[in-house]
Amino acid sequence: MQVASWLLRAAETRPDEPALMADGRTLRYAELAVEADRAARRLHALGAHRGDRVAIAVPPGLAFAVALHGCLRLGAVAVPVDLRLGDAERAARAATCALTVDAPLDGDGPGAPLLDVHDADAVAAVIHTSGTTGTGRAVELTYGNWLWSALGSAVALGLDPHERWLSALPLAHVGGLSILLRSCIYATAAVVHPAFDVDAVLEELRHATLVSLVPTQLSRLLDAGLREPPRLRAVLLGGGPIPPELLERASDAGVPVVTTYGMTEACSQITTGGVPLFCTRVELAADGEILVSGPTVAPAVGAILRTGDLGAWDADGTLRITGRAADTIVSGGENVAPAEVEAVLEAHPAVIEAAVHARPDAEWGEAVVATVVLAGGMTATEEELRAHVRERLAGFKVPKAVAFADALPRTPSGKLLRRLLP
Repeated sequence: MQVASWLLRAAETRPDEPALMADGRTLRYAELAVEADRAARRLHALGAHRGDRVAIAVPPGLAFAVALHGCLRLGAVAVPVDLRLGDAERAARAATCALTVDAPLDGDGPGAPLLDVHDADAVAAVIHTSGTTGTGRAVELTYGNWLWSALGSAVALGLDPHERWLSALPLAHVGGLSILLRSCIYATAAVVHPAFDVDAVLEELRHATLVSLVPTQLSRLLDAGLREPPRLRAVLLGGGPIPPELLERASDAGVPVVTTYGMTEACSQITTGGVPLFCTRVELAADGEILVSGPTVAPAVGAILRTGDLGAWDADGTLRITGRAADTIVSGGENVAPAEVEAVLEAHPAVIEAAVHARPDAEWGEAVVATVVLAGGMTATEEELRAHVRERLAGFKVPKAVAFADALPRTPSGKLLRRLLP
């Protein structure tokens, strides 16, 4: 199967439509195509060839997007590098690449063999997972993966021809990068912020039609007064467990939220609003593990992606995520799902966030313990929170200890790092 160059097609069909808004500038599709072709020639002059991996180590913005599209036009494989990584981690990722782009691709080069079409099975980008349990894994995603993911997302959300999708997520992770690539496939506008800034996002949400957020970001926006954004069709909310209280707050503020569940190995979204994308098949193993197959799954995974996540089908046919198989705590022979206990703790009015994990215990094998973040100006004692859980859950699910923290350890994309909990 052949896939037409998304940028070339968008430039031909909608040349004057905004393609990218970043760094205080707006590039239309005809302009972005010119910049990308120039970048592709520059990459070729620097030694990059079709099939080579090119590390993109520049901040989110115009320079990043131009380098990304330049790679695709050349047929090189884009490898976004998160600039928040340590020097050793960044060097390790760059070492797998033929070339590193660490500054805007200024200038030009001689003619280069640009690609108007791509093989759908060819690798377009290598994305590293968040590394919640250790070092992130490199996942090769093909042109076909990105195309089917974009089509599935459009079916789930609908598509406004004047879409304006805001990304304040890291572009080195699949949730952020997918906004750039989907928007190009749709020939609509992507708005890229260099980082999550509450005031800047609040201002942009006066104009955006879509935004992708993790729960902590939405919570901060609501705290800052987000209410009834005039053009916003949906907040795609994912990246980790979502407290029911947060959904209630958003609803009360007139903020339309659509929950989403996804993974890097599935090219971002697997379900939207609990419903699998139309091109994605979701099944549950006997132990409740979520199994995913379909054209969005990275080829190296095989026919079936074993997610390591646990789920259940609700009565209305939607998928509910119940936790991680690896996170299950076995205390006194009883299985405890951290997500269930976290949801109860977060229902307490003083608690913003909670994280539950296991601690080795001579009597119980593993003891259930919790770390919580309290809302500003609120107080709660350890015994008060343990009693709150005891009233709602079985005794073996009650945390043996509750610690308090100013913030929970998270990856740059917002996922909880349980291994760093005390």
